[in-house]
Amino acid sequence: MKRVNITTNTVGLVFKNGELKRVLQKGAHWLYWGECVQRFDMTKAFLPEQELRTLLAHDALAALLEVVDVADNELVLVYQDQRFGTMLTAGKYAFWKGVGNYRFIRTATDQLEIAEAIDRNLLGKQPLYQYVRVYTVEPFEKGLLFVDGKFDRVLEAGNYVYWKNTITTTVTKADMRQLGMEILGQEILTKDKAQLRINFTLTYQVVDLVKAVVHNKEFEKQLYVLVQLALREFISNNGFDELMEGKEGMAAAVKSTCAAKAEALGVRLIDCGVKDIILPGDVKDIMNQVLVAEKRAQANGVTRREETAAMRSLLNTAKLMEDNAMLWKMKEMEHVEKIAEKIGEITLSGGGNIVGQLKELFSK
Repeated sequence: MKRVNITTNTVGLVFKNGELKRVLQKGAHWLYWGECVQRFDMTKAFLPEQELRTLLAHDALAALLEVVDVADNELVLVYQDQRFGTMLTAGKYAFWKGVGNYRFIRTATDQLEIAEAIDRNLLGKQPLYQYVRVYTVEPFEKGLLFVDGKFDRVLEAGNYVYWKNTITTTVTKADMRQLGMEILGQEILTKDKAQLRINFTLTYQVVDLVKAVVHNKEFEKQLYVLVQLALREFISNNGFDELMEGKEGMAAAVKSTCAAKAEALGVRLIDCGVKDIILPGDVKDIMNQVLVAEKRAQANGVTRREETAAMRSLLNTAKLMEDNAMLWKMKEMEHVEKIAEKIGEITLSGGGNIVGQLKELFSK
């Protein structure tokens, strides 16, 4: 015989020839010939070397254990003393009663949604992380959830976690901010057959994500073609001169034409504008010639107006001098003064009365 001592929170299992004979709890015990004992810590899970189902057939042992049976489509979260300990997958497990303060949370994984009882903080960590799908929708986005290929719901900004199973899930996201689009290099003939190259720009915003993504395929390409056709229609129905004089009208007309059709795509047009109008080389030369001719005509008109004003001023002066002899004489003296300023010296010749002649010249 052999004496063994079982301490607190310890259980001893006595085997003979591989078969469980007795269960020993705290205290001193005797082992008979051919018997051996295995000790187990009751604060930990029961993990024997033998088949668990066989051991549970012993009533004394079964009374001390809490058995957890996990199905294929389940997970069990094990909490010990209010703290998460481990996760159990499909199988049979046993825990000692009354010592570890165990708590078990069972959840089915064949559904899409994760039960509220599952702590969301554990889903981003091992060992649960490998069993979940995580989707993030940014603050400026919205998402569409498709389950097994069918539209399910609209997702607002946030993090979304679903079980990873045979159910297929897809999240399609779209930017809900104001977005810009450029329609470049559009070569279009005007009504009078002038070829122009147009660069057009627009600002839009997705307002109905379900319409844009679920009811329409590649809504951005459709919006591009929609504005492109409206731009071509407007230019082909107007002459070259009309387009050059009213570029703002072009943008307003395109926006007005496309607004309702864009709403059907789930998009709101905010603004449109003509970025560039590029003329062919020969048309550009003609436009330059027209511009030069216009500027010359404007210059000639200014010159003629100035000449007319000067002649009118001279005519008014002549009329005043005709009616007033003193003004006439003052004008003569003004001109004599200007002539005298340019005379360097005066030479007198002749025997006449020069002083008298000068007097007659400058007196009435």
